[in-house]
Amino acid sequence: MKNVLEYLEQSAERYADKTVVEDTKSNCMYKELLQNAKSIGSALSAFELPGNPIIVYMDKSVETVTAFMGIVYAGCFYISISPEQPAARVVQILQVAQPNCIITLGDNADMLHQIGFTGKVLDYYDIVRNEIAEERLQYIRALSQDIDPLYCNFTSGTTGVPKGVLISHRSVIDFMEYFPSIFNITEKDIIGNQAPFDFDVSVKDIYSTLKVGATMVIIPKRFFSIPVQLLDYICERKVTTMIWAVSALCMVTQLKGLTYRVPSEVNKILFSGEPMPVKHLKLWQKYLPNVVYANLYGPTEITCNCTYYIIDKEFGLDEKIPIGKPFPNEKVFLLDINGKKIKDKETIGELCVSGTALALGYYNNLEQTKNVFVQNPSNSRYIELIYKTGDDAFYNKDGNLCFAGRKDFQIKYMGHRIELEEIELIINSYPGIDRACCVLDTNKNQIIAFYVGCMESVQVKNKMHESLPGYMIPKTFIALSELPVSANGKIDRAKLLDTWGK
Repeated sequence: MKNVLEYLEQSAERYADKTVVEDTKSNCMYKELLQNAKSIGSALSAFELPGNPIIVYMDKSVETVTAFMGIVYAGCFYISISPEQPAARVVQILQVAQPNCIITLGDNADMLHQIGFTGKVLDYYDIVRNEIAEERLQYIRALSQDIDPLYCNFTSGTTGVPKGVLISHRSVIDFMEYFPSIFNITEKDIIGNQAPFDFDVSVKDIYSTLKVGATMVIIPKRFFSIPVQLLDYICERKVTTMIWAVSALCMVTQLKGLTYRVPSEVNKILFSGEPMPVKHLKLWQKYLPNVVYANLYGPTEITCNCTYYIIDKEFGLDEKIPIGKPFPNEKVFLLDINGKKIKDKETIGELCVSGTALALGYYNNLEQTKNVFVQNPSNSRYIELIYKTGDDAFYNKDGNLCFAGRKDFQIKYMGHRIELEEIELIINSYPGIDRACCVLDTNKNQIIAFYVGCMESVQVKNKMHESLPGYMIPKTFIALSELPVSANGKIDRAKLLDTWGK
């Protein structure tokens, strides 16, 4: 297998009239998804070269999934951008991606013109009616390789410029050859999609569905602030599988949603994105005791996840849930500061990964790619690229890997990877700010912004909405007369946290 479209084609042959994906407004059968994707692919291939990026500027929906598959039929790779993203961030992503065309719906086209995009803006409903050019699509497929890019997800960057993590067909296929079988995801499952389509948790939803012939139910973002609607929707759609960010699961328990209604059809809950608080896990287990729970770990750069831990014991409230063991065909190991492999238990080192799962790198950014995709320092015999995650970890007494925090100032918050420096860069750019520093209060799970300047905290917060998505905006803003400095001349973040705690 060399192309993910084989998953769609094989399932369309077996389950032609079965619903593959549905949202609150519509649904689509496998045979419809196949035909519509081919129509879009035919339209795009008439003017776009294989290997190029195509933006999908739409809310997640049946149409978005169809557009993704159409782009792949054209031999291109897709980049999902939510219309909820601030205009300034959309501009940044477009500057990195440099696409020739964007697929969108309705009024979204006006916004794209307003921000100065000069390429083709294609209406989804125009191109989905295109006549299928089967011969051209077959020609494109014949020339394709499994190392061709499939999608590009943009994450926060240390320079203030988003980084586009480019993932190949081969990496997704390699992961999907194991992921559904490990967790017994089959054609009988209904997968409740929580994650945005520009976040790689959704990759597991989409391609698990296509591979096994399951159904994916897209859950609107707005439901996650209204537990009653969320749980009603999950129950009505008979969702069996939840592959969710930890923050989404915690939102349900924080707002006591399970006391209203229990989604009794659910039999698998797989979570990732940040450490799961044991007290929240216990609440889920209380109401759904027979569900398979698993902790998944892995940055975007290694295609979804590289380790997993199936919960098979009771944890104390002060215990750390392991991130577990590597997925098949992935090497996950720890290196010390000298680049030597760590084997001793309880010894912290940087978590590194090698194997087919590795991304192709950062799109249009060879310099940053070379910084983190490097030769394995413990292997001097042949080329073996590894990804240095920047995460610290250790082996516990059972031999399972345990997450021990970030090496730098990149954090995992609300299921997203965020560079604190990017947030600081924005605040420091304001004329009324002299200097700013952001820290993550892990106890209260919120980003705190400390700053010196004449702006009121409300002013700072409101202005940040112009250029950053909501999940990157600090929860609390604290004005100080000065920021504490450590002996080496850097802002003393630990002292700031201590001050905040008091």
